[in-house]
Amino acid sequence: MKLIDTKLDGVKIIEPKVFKDNRGFFMESFNFKKFAELGLKFDFIQDNHSLSVDKDVIRGLHYQLNPNAQTKLVRVITGAIYDVAVDIRKGSPTYGQWVGVTLSEDNHRMLVVPKGFAHGFCTLQENTHVQYKVDDYYSAENDKGILWNDPALAIDWPTSNPILSEKDAKQPLLNDAEINFLYQTKEGVDHGVL
Repeated sequence: MKLIDTKLDGVKIIEPKVFKDNRGFFMESFNFKKFAELGLKFDFIQDNHSLSVDKDVIRGLHYQLNPNAQTKLVRVITGAIYDVAVDIRKGSPTYGQWVGVTLSEDNHRMLVVPKGFAHGFCTLQENTHVQYKVDDYYSAENDKGILWNDPALAIDWPTSNPILSEKDAKQPLLNDAEINFLYQTKEGVDHGVL
């Protein structure tokens, strides 16, 4: 299993070992011990699965506020997505910056999206199945979002005419979004003001 850093601290790409033969392939999509050895110590408690029938579906940008913030481990079962994480930790040197990664059934990559980041994706193929683990349960009262095409974020989505839910089409801009995440240094010092 290979761990790849991104430009956003904490957002990681995971490339699992994939064993292929004439029958297909085998891989471990999650192994608590191996993840812990890589410094990824999460207590995942729920699996989520979405199907997007069409290409150009954008889901996001979503997050849950503290105390129900979630770390996500995202992967694609069939199809492909452009997966995006946005730093929304007040006081972070990368606040408002984003990273995008292609996850597909062919590359088997996974993305770790930590607490303090908004998450969204755009489907690159029809009938795309996305599965992701989370380390806290869904909380309707803490379920929040940011508008997918916020000009302040300038995310380079692979579509200009996405298929959106009614909810995602009406999300607030980053500057108007409810956020309660603070950037913490490795020494545990909070930065930013809520």
